[in-house]
Amino acid sequence: MTIDRASILWRASSREQVEAPPLDRSLTVDLLVVGGGFTGAAAALEAARRGASVCVLEAEIIGHGGSGRNVGLVNAGLWLTPDTVMAQMGEAAGRKLIGTLGEAPRRVFDLIEGEGIDCEATRNGTLHLAHSPAGLRDLEERCRQGRRHGAPLQLLDREETARRTGTGAYHGALLDPRAGTIQPLSYCRGLARAAKARGAAIHAGSAVQNLSRRNDLWVAAANGHEVKARALLIATNAYHLGIELPFKPEFVPVSYCQLATTPMPDAARRHILANGEGCWDTATVMSSFRIDQAGRMIIGGIGNLEGPGGTVHASWARRKLRKLFPSIADLPFEHAWRGRIAMTTDHIPKIVEFGPHAYASFGYSGRGIAPGTVFGTQAAAALLEESPAGLPMEPVKHYSERFTGIKAAYYELGATLTHMISPSPLG
Repeated sequence: MTIDRASILWRASSREQVEAPPLDRSLTVDLLVVGGGFTGAAAALEAARRGASVCVLEAEIIGHGGSGRNVGLVNAGLWLTPDTVMAQMGEAAGRKLIGTLGEAPRRVFDLIEGEGIDCEATRNGTLHLAHSPAGLRDLEERCRQGRRHGAPLQLLDREETARRTGTGAYHGALLDPRAGTIQPLSYCRGLARAAKARGAAIHAGSAVQNLSRRNDLWVAAANGHEVKARALLIATNAYHLGIELPFKPEFVPVSYCQLATTPMPDAARRHILANGEGCWDTATVMSSFRIDQAGRMIIGGIGNLEGPGGTVHASWARRKLRKLFPSIADLPFEHAWRGRIAMTTDHIPKIVEFGPHAYASFGYSGRGIAPGTVFGTQAAAALLEESPAGLPMEPVKHYSERFTGIKAAYYELGATLTHMISPSPLG
């Protein structure tokens, strides 16, 4: 395969743009946000809507990290079942988070509509696909638990799953009609554009070299200038660039790769994901597929396409495409890329209150769009109101992860071996 493995579809197809020049002067603001992804852009928009002064400092470009490399599935909830969330967090805290994230897709699509964000928004649900009989039993239990919490989930049989997806490879599916798909980079840029239109200072190419506390203000040094702020939100997630003090988020970095074909012929588009649902499966080494507005098939899976196992992951994607959708098996891949996921051991996001009027939000474990939007929005509100009551979860003072490098290597090795030995799309 000769395709450039750093050719990101979302950058090529984005219709949203935002002017974000490098920081060229010193500022004093109410809220400083470090990181220009979903969380940071949503926080900036909320602060600007409230009439607060806000500055976003992004080291690269807006949406450079996971927000511009995301699959684009706007999912409700977490990977975990509701019962698991409550077992880990406690019933009251778990119910609060489950309820908040259950409503999160609606908030995403409301923002898209309200701000006129041009991001291929398609709210026709997502399909969690059973790769085996055991996977179907897992989905049956997820359906029961979700319905107990008011989620309008539907369990689909094999025939209906095949009709919706265009492949008979799966044993059934769990449909979540609350969810949908978007062009993730366009969404992120649209949030930043809307924030800037309301007065937010949005600066890309502005890596923070130093962050300190001085005279009851947070002070960030970037591009030879300083930004002083009463409140601070670190929203770097899996793309933290080494600001060691006063806080550095800890997580397991997991790679997720995607490959996008050229647009499908009209005949294939009429029977493959005709309604535009986004899909992922129940396999231990998870994979996903979806189409974009142009009709490109996008195949994704755990693995670092830019690392030593890149050829293995790319070959697996071709075999998976051939097994799932023979009619488009020979469509060339024209884009291929990978992103980093900030995985926490318990798969629950974190809000760390690491100093006065200072939060860090991270660890979405592969579900960045809806949780990132809500966590950023509510973190901005909590910091400006000086009250954590509206946060989706109680902040903690400290959070640490052990053996992150070993765990990351384990995930990559497992994905590489699975993709190497499995000729089946269900691997």
